[in-house]
Amino acid sequence: MPPHSSSAAGVPGDGDGPGEPPPVRQALSDSVYESIKAMVMDHEIAPGARVGIDALSRTLGVSPTPVREALARLESDGLVVKRALSGYRATELLTRQGLAELFEMRLLLEPRAAALAAAHATEEQLDGLERIVEEMQDQPSPNGRYASYRDFAALDQRFHEAIGQAAHRPLLADAVRRLHAHLHIFRLGDVVGAGGPTVAEHERIVRAVLRRNPERAAEAMTEHLTRSMERQLPDGGEEDGGEEHDGEDGDGEDGGGEDDGRGGVAGPATP
Repeated sequence: MPPHSSSAAGVPGDGDGPGEPPPVRQALSDSVYESIKAMVMDHEIAPGARVGIDALSRTLGVSPTPVREALARLESDGLVVKRALSGYRATELLTRQGLAELFEMRLLLEPRAAALAAAHATEEQLDGLERIVEEMQDQPSPNGRYASYRDFAALDQRFHEAIGQAAHRPLLADAVRRLHAHLHIFRLGDVVGAGGPTVAEHERIVRAVLRRNPERAAEAMTEHLTRSMERQLPDGGEEDGGEEHDGEDGDGEDGGGEDDGRGGVAGPATP
């Protein structure tokens, strides 16, 4: 990211209302957030590594303030953690067991959300789901770097959160949102070719919701999450002590991958 003037974060602006950040400051904050997020997603900041505010300020050419703001947002995303007396650290990658537990939680929550969405979604929410899938269809094939799949990952997040919102169960929607599943999965490895199966599975979910068929919507979501888990964990999710796995997954990506020594799963990532 090109250097920014450190004074930009405090420039008075034309905010839309009391308590809202001026546009220039918000733009800087968003830019710093995306820059640090890319470093974490691409492992330029290694999993478990300390995230220094001063070092990032120098690297990005900004004052510490937008860096602190960005790290607070990334903590909410689950990408960094703040520890007393030691500052921020990038979160560790999910282990195979952790990934299996993430999908276990999703399988408990999201099929129910899809069924409720089929019963309760408004026409506006149905239109929104269709638009998200159409946008995903137009995304270029990711090449493995965060910059290439950022928009696809954001749309995947929007899709699953939109299903949760359409269920009209605020606690359920909040639980789906807080999993941040797309971020954890995309951090695990290459995402080349990740779009095809995911989009096709999303389309089946939307068709069931549009037809107001709760049972089929739940089945389609279960099928999507199960296939996604199989693409990640072809052995069914059992711990393997970091053995290497070979083979192809359902996305036509290079299958398998090996533990990178940091306790995480390395391999193709499809949400």
